[in-house]
Order: sequence, then structure tokens, then C-alpha cells
Amino acid sequence: MRSSSLNRKRGLTGKSGLSKSTRPITSVIEGIQTSDGAGVKLKRIIGSPELDTLDPFLLLDEFKNDDPKAYGSGFPSHPHRGFETVTYMLHGNFRHKDSVGNEGLLTDGSVQWMTAGRGVIHSEMPEQTEGLVWGFQLWINLPKKLKMVEPAYQDIPSDAIPEIVRDGTTVKVIAGKLGEQEGPAQTKIGALYLDIYLQGESDFVAPIPEGWNGFLYVYEGSVESGDGTTVGTGHLAVLGMEGEVRLTGGSSGSRTLLVAGEPINEPIARGGPFVMNTRGEVLQAFEDYQNGVFDKAVS
Repeated sequence: MRSSSLNRKRGLTGKSGLSKSTRPITSVIEGIQTSDGAGVKLKRIIGSPELDTLDPFLLLDEFKNDDPKAYGSGFPSHPHRGFETVTYMLHGNFRHKDSVGNEGLLTDGSVQWMTAGRGVIHSEMPEQTEGLVWGFQLWINLPKKLKMVEPAYQDIPSDAIPEIVRDGTTVKVIAGKLGEQEGPAQTKIGALYLDIYLQGESDFVAPIPEGWNGFLYVYEGSVESGDGTTVGTGHLAVLGMEGEVRLTGGSSGSRTLLVAGEPINEPIARGGPFVMNTRGEVLQAFEDYQNGVFDKAVS
């Protein structure tokens, strides 16, 4: 795991040297318990009745279970078109295969960044029969001009994700840039994806480009935002579109995803695994899939 020190002068952590306003939290939601794939139990936070979308983000799921009955059947072959999926594993092993010949193994701390583009059929299946499976899947929309690009796949192992460490704060930079450190994921639109560990009452400050949408998802402990809002485990906080993100870890520390992206500002037409701009394009995607335009399904 690559690591470097946070730079206080750049305002990445600590409370000194700050000049910009705090980016406020505009709402806090918990999401719903549901299942997907072949019965995998999960929590759906974005894509739920409380938060349908947060442009450019279409879906955020957290899957966490140590009962093989809740994850053992995985996500068998299914199609996608028009967006990207990002799977980040904290614990567990999942095997990815797709219809254009890509294959990879997700393990502890690794990331799979898949661009479905014009269409791909893929599967994500567990390669373990016991123990904890815990991770996240994020869907990122693509603009109209990129919806029909060729499918692509990025297999990012844990040791390729840089860590920035300073004074009780550890940040994994998966995508985007924090200070001088840039994440390994190659993104189609402007995006930031950080995993932030704060020891008890330690601080974190980071800029996000103004006009970008962003959110926090606290998956352990709690954090307090610079505007005084406390966000607890299992809750997502939607951020305002101006100012810096400022966080303080709760007394027992916290682990938090910070994700932000450049809004696309285009119509969204959704039909199950397809996300396009019009209903006609979604119907065309179903027709293409049924007619075998998508490559042969993986076994």
C-alpha cells in the first residue's frame, strides 16, 4: 500500500490555514433493506425512495453479512448499458466475469471499476463459503455522448490504492485527487472517491470543486460535519454544492466514504439494468439484449 503524509498547509486535515466556507449537509438518509442478484441481502441508500438519484450517482448499495445464505448465490449473469459500476470490497472474495472477456477477483480492499457503455453482460459471484462479505457498489451515470462507448474494466488491487496518513487520519484515494495524491481509477467524468478513517476526534478537511454533488456515507462510528451535523453509522449525508468538506471523528473514531462528482444535467430514463436518456433508448436496449446484440453471456 503506497502512503504519504497529509499536508496541513494545503488544508487536507487539521483546522489551521482554512479560508473557505464549510460545505453544509443538506439532508441525512438511512436507506432501505432489500435484496438483489440471486437474493443477496443489502442496504440500498441511493436508488431508494428517500434518494432516487444524486446526479451523476444512480445507486449506492452496502452489502454486509457473515451468513453465506445471505450472499452465497451472488449476482449471476445480467446485462448493463449506459453507466459505470464501481465495486469496493472491504472484506471477502468475489469473482467478476463479463461477456467481453474480462475476469478478475475482488479481494479485501480492492476495487472493480466497470464501464458498461454500449452493453455488457457480467456476473459477480462469491468465492468463499463462510466468513464476512462486506462492500459497496456505486453506479455512476454516463453523459449521452459516452453511453455507447466500448465496455471497459479496471481491476484495482488494494496495494495500488494510495493511502495518505497524518495525525490520526488515514485516507484511501480511489479516484480523483487529494492534495498531490491521485487515485488509480480512470474516470469518464469528474469524480472523487475517498475512504476516510478518523481516529477519535481527529479532523479532516478537503476541497471539492464547486458545483459538484457529493455525499458522505458513514459505515463505522460517527462524524460531525463543520456545520455541526452529526452523521451516524449506516447514514448517508448529502452535501451542499459550495465550500470545503470538514469532518471530525466521533469519540470512538469513524470510517466514512466521501464521494463527489460533476453533475451531467441530462434526462435520465431507467429500465432495470439500463440507464439512458429516453424511454425509446431503454426499450432499444432491451431489444438489443433479447436479440443477442450484447455479447454472449458469461458462464
